[in-house]
Amino acid sequence: MSTSDERLWLDQARSGDSAAFGKLVRLHQQRIHRLAFHLTGNQGEADDVTQETFLRAYRAIARFDGRADLFTWLYRICVNVALNMRRQRKRVTTDIDDPASPEIAADSTGSDPVQAVSDAQVYKALKIAMDGLSEALRTTLILACVEQQPYADIAVVLGCSEGTIAWRVHEARRRLRDALDEQGIEALEQTQAQTPAQQSQPPPPGGEKPGAARGRRA
Repeated sequence: MSTSDERLWLDQARSGDSAAFGKLVRLHQQRIHRLAFHLTGNQGEADDVTQETFLRAYRAIARFDGRADLFTWLYRICVNVALNMRRQRKRVTTDIDDPASPEIAADSTGSDPVQAVSDAQVYKALKIAMDGLSEALRTTLILACVEQQPYADIAVVLGCSEGTIAWRVHEARRRLRDALDEQGIEALEQTQAQTPAQQSQPPPPGGEKPGAARGRRA
């Protein structure tokens, strides 16, 4: 797929071509779903956020002015939807069957039970520390360190300056490090542990929901 293809589909979608919009969905769905999963920490909610993101995008596509990259625009919608969902449930919980909850495979071939327990403890501490961050710091950290988006793009997504993004990343790292220190875990820079969002990679989106949504819109 070339940039010119995406531009053509975008122009067609803005003119009301639902089939062209469907092509844009298939192009960006996996990355949007991954972001939704990292923001919510829950597979089911990630599916819902992904579907709602594309529903909102479909309704607003005619007003998309092209000043920002399409994917950046979709990222912004996804972040807003995910944050609204997190606010609604007040307390973050993790589904017992969710892949974001790693199991300790102590009897797996070649595994070290002691290391497995240690990794699980670090993971738990990081997850608690991440959930303790403000939404602004947590979201910025995920976009910068998990999604590895440039500060300039994150600034567009979150509607603030690059300087603010840099400060938030620094502050979020400091608070995570302090939280780990309080629990007797090595400083963040001295461990090879990743944030919970980095450790957990979502399974591919079901694919039916956005497609079904397009079918309902047609």
